[in-house]
Amino acid sequence: MRILGIDPGSRVTGYGLIEKQGTRLRHMDNGAINTCSSAPLPDRLQVIYQELVRVIVAYAPDAMAIEQIFMAKNAQSALKLGHARGAAMLAGVNAGLTVAEYSAIDVKKAVVGYGRADKSQVQQMVRMLLGLPEVAQEDASDALAVAICHAHSQSPARPIARLRHP
Repeated sequence: MRILGIDPGSRVTGYGLIEKQGTRLRHMDNGAINTCSSAPLPDRLQVIYQELVRVIVAYAPDAMAIEQIFMAKNAQSALKLGHARGAAMLAGVNAGLTVAEYSAIDVKKAVVGYGRADKSQVQQMVRMLLGLPEVAQEDASDALAVAICHAHSQSPARPIARLRHP
């Protein structure tokens, strides 16, 4: 099973692709989609959507896992983050992927074993679990952690309900 993990952000959206083969996890790719912070939000969302579509076409994942919104410092930040999540989820749903979401605590528990682990602990465990030669860029590492969480999920995760057209 190929899993695309997403760490959404309106300025930087991280992505990470892994493949689960039995109990083994294999790193496929990771990166960050950077948008111009001075560009209008709709243009930034379009970049996020188009780049994720490109990744989906290139790697043909079976599922997408995305981090849930946490309490942002202010309402404006939360709204922008929500928009970035929406653009990412739309790219996945339009490609026919099952989209699941996980809280930051669930991701940290799955990767480190402790829901209050700090970012450096998560990054080091991602590197070790996937046999990476070095720690991935922060947003990409977070996205890989979300993908690992999905791979380790006992249930088929928490799929986001989809509206079905008649």
